Amino acid sequence: MVAIAWLDTRVEPTIYDVARAAGVAASTVSRAFNKPGRVNAATRERIMSAASGLGYAHRPQSRALPAGGRHRTIAMVLSDITNPHFFELIRGAEQRVKAADATLVIVNAEESERIEEAQVRDLSAAVDGFVLASSRLHDERLRELAEHHRVVLLNREAPGLASVALDTTSGCRQILQHLASLGHRSLTYCAGPPGSWMGAARWAALSAGAEEHGLTAHRVGPYTPNVANGGAAGDGALRTDATAFVAHNDLLAIGIVRRLAQRGVRVPDDVSVIGFDDIFAAEYVHPSLTTLGGPGAHAGRLAVELLIDQFAGVAARDTEQIRLPTQLVLRESSGPAA
Repeated sequence: MVAIAWLDTRVEPTIYDVARAAGVAASTVSRAFNKPGRVNAATRERIMSAASGLGYAHRPQSRALPAGGRHRTIAMVLSDITNPHFFELIRGAEQRVKAADATLVIVNAEESERIEEAQVRDLSAAVDGFVLASSRLHDERLRELAEHHRVVLLNREAPGLASVALDTTSGCRQILQHLASLGHRSLTYCAGPPGSWMGAARWAALSAGAEEHGLTAHRVGPYTPNVANGGAAGDGALRTDATAFVAHNDLLAIGIVRRLAQRGVRVPDDVSVIGFDDIFAAEYVHPSLTTLGGPGAHAGRLAVELLIDQFAGVAARDTEQIRLPTQLVLRESSGPAA
């Protein structure tokens, strides 16, 4: 069963409220309750006083969902529920959750760090763990969350945390090789949200590997990664005089292609356009979109698998990082350099 939840009210004080009241990090509050010997007496007394004043109740989590988790519920927090890229991730996650006789709750973070953090905080008392898909939170914040919640990252990596992500370096190498083989000598990356770990990883791989393939890499943006903002991205990319545009995702790429058509720029005769994610629409737009894809449903299943193994006490999976292979799907939007 899949439940859709949008929660915007806080039910009770949380560890973050205690941390703010005591003037310490949330991780310090967690240690004060779970490992008091690692917190000095004065700090622990201040934390306990703040917790008492707020009416905060510490509830250690049970360790095994398969044997009877508290709620038999997993929350999947998506950075943007309107992005079709997440459909396959949800499908795979739902299949694995159903096999565990549990429930999947889908939550929309609306591309906002603040909303994402609030959703985790508000759901913490009602679910057994979280799959954070394309999280916009900083590494340090994610580690703090993982100290008192079970967390698996999807489309994202952070040191010391379990994760499932595509092999970005290998995927971007495929893009560079493809463009070089077509005679291109310059590309422009149209960046997505500033907080996107995957976007930063893609740009790092493209810019680092460009010279090796005889290419010069430029970057424009950031842009909100949807079709509507493809117009601004297309205009910005045209100013770089590159012969190939690589967009943060397929939605932005589709918007770029539309804008280029409005300006009389032919794709791929004048400019090649490549996206990321291989969403279902990529095959049906005109021209059809060359894009880098990966096993979305499998990634969703693996993320839930890691989380369930954490419930079962498989310590090795608490920090396991899985990277899945990618595939460049060649379609009509990429061609020989003009």
